[in-house]
Amino acid sequence: MNIFGFFSLFGGLALFLYGMSVLGGSLEKVSGGRLEHILEKLTDNLIKGVLLGLLVTAAIQSSSATTVIVVGLVNARLLKLRPAIGIIMGANIGTTITAHILRLSGMSSDNLMMNLLRPSSLACIFAVAGILVFFLGQKDRIKNVGLMLLGFGILFTGMLQMESAVAPLREVPAFARLFQSMTNPLLGVAVGAAVTAIVQSSSASVGILQALSTTGDITCAAAFPLIMGQNIGTCITSLLASVGTSKAAKRAAVVHLSFNIIGTILFLIVTYGVQSLIGIPFWNDPIDKGGIANFHTVFNLTVTLILMPFAGALERLAYAVIPRDEKESGQVSSAEEVLAGLDDRLITSTGLALKHTRDAVLCLADLARTNMELANGMLTGAYDSATAEQIRANEIIADRFQDRIEAYLLQISKNHNTEAQKNQISQLLHMNGEFERIADQAENIMRARTRLHNAGGAFSEMATMEMRRYGDAVSEILNTAIMAYRERDLELAVRIEPLEQVIDIMEEQFKSRHIQRLRDGQCGVDAAFAFVEALSNMERIADHCSNVGIYILSAAGSVSYETHAYQRALHRGNDETYCRLYKEYEEKYMPALR
Repeated sequence: MNIFGFFSLFGGLALFLYGMSVLGGSLEKVSGGRLEHILEKLTDNLIKGVLLGLLVTAAIQSSSATTVIVVGLVNARLLKLRPAIGIIMGANIGTTITAHILRLSGMSSDNLMMNLLRPSSLACIFAVAGILVFFLGQKDRIKNVGLMLLGFGILFTGMLQMESAVAPLREVPAFARLFQSMTNPLLGVAVGAAVTAIVQSSSASVGILQALSTTGDITCAAAFPLIMGQNIGTCITSLLASVGTSKAAKRAAVVHLSFNIIGTILFLIVTYGVQSLIGIPFWNDPIDKGGIANFHTVFNLTVTLILMPFAGALERLAYAVIPRDEKESGQVSSAEEVLAGLDDRLITSTGLALKHTRDAVLCLADLARTNMELANGMLTGAYDSATAEQIRANEIIADRFQDRIEAYLLQISKNHNTEAQKNQISQLLHMNGEFERIADQAENIMRARTRLHNAGGAFSEMATMEMRRYGDAVSEILNTAIMAYRERDLELAVRIEPLEQVIDIMEEQFKSRHIQRLRDGQCGVDAAFAFVEALSNMERIADHCSNVGIYILSAAGSVSYETHAYQRALHRGNDETYCRLYKEYEEKYMPALR
């Protein structure tokens, strides 16, 4: 095998790895992140966790990707260690699917259907079909199906190239002696683990072994320890992913490693015990692709079945390796938990990352609403310094949310996202800004009330009544906006704009009345400034709610033009629904103004 043969081998490996990446990425986009969402909804049912881990890994063709997602979910406190153990076990079984797909190249038959199933045929079929679907498809989902087919084609092409590159090794006696001399099972395990750690994919390292098996020089005795070691080597990805994470996430990586090490030790003891006592008939026979795929599956399935009853022991082992500390056992606020959900390890799955980002935006919206309610209560009731401090503390948290959400979305935007995902990122950025500014306006209202208190002023009875009515209207529009966004409710979103217009008119009327009271000497200058400033900030909150409503309608395709153009069209009075809702809110909040 000359230098060009090595170029061909590593070129085939590169195509194989790239094909797996394209396949897994396109499958994730086609699923829209739904497979990953399933992982979050697990209960402590171990069997369910194993089945779901198997399903997700078989779909995305990578146990490494699944375990990285699991580490991220555990780090974000969205998944506990016990169900994570089940997913890790299932991932080890699911990753064996790739080897069974690759074994098809070893099939030989004169049957047309069987020949069509050979990778040499499938590579061409999938590649041609994939490129046609990709270029002819109009929607992102269709294009991703094309990429998925193309990924299969590239994967098979890489496998075939590796087989072609190693074919000359059949004539090299030294190559045969290399594997024949590999009688030390620990050496085989170490080699298998090292190769897999380098390529960071057990599917790829098994594929390399399957390609080498076509030389006929690899025996079962040499292949079995290599395959066991490959399962240990694949843990390097989850171990690297756990660097810099919480102790809980590190325990998930420890479980992954200990599960495969314990399984390998048990299988080595049983396999070599049987061989030494009664002998295994095919021990020194050459192994083919099908035999490698079968042993890979039997090993992972058997180890999982044996260790499933000992999931609790694996969990205790992880806690023994990484003990619990006092800080970890303390309570974590819900806001901190939501922020922890924006884990960088989940960014590889755009659908899952966007789902957590939306949860964070909704948490920010609830913070903004809390501050608005507190500030509104201070305007119409007695001043309370503790409430003012709570508003300031919530505003600091809201600022943290905005910064973290924005940075996280910018990271997600670097992925190869679909058009729908790009639109969702844009909407989340807008929503993030709108709700944070609402929290800012609530803090401004609190500051106006604080200045009035420090100046020793107070609102008149009429000003307090008007402020209470105005606060009720603004509270309703804010609650409507948040609920419409949370539930993706278009009917609620449509109600926002007419209420916002009523709030605008109320602001003008209340300002005029308050100025008149100031002229008549019914209120002081300090109260006048505080009243007008509070009105202005609440009107801006209503404006932000209006923007939220338009973003919701725009995302659903109900608004096809720019924000201000949409508002101008409604305010002309030609929309029956708008006119009906405007009259409804006018009668509710403005009867005292007539």
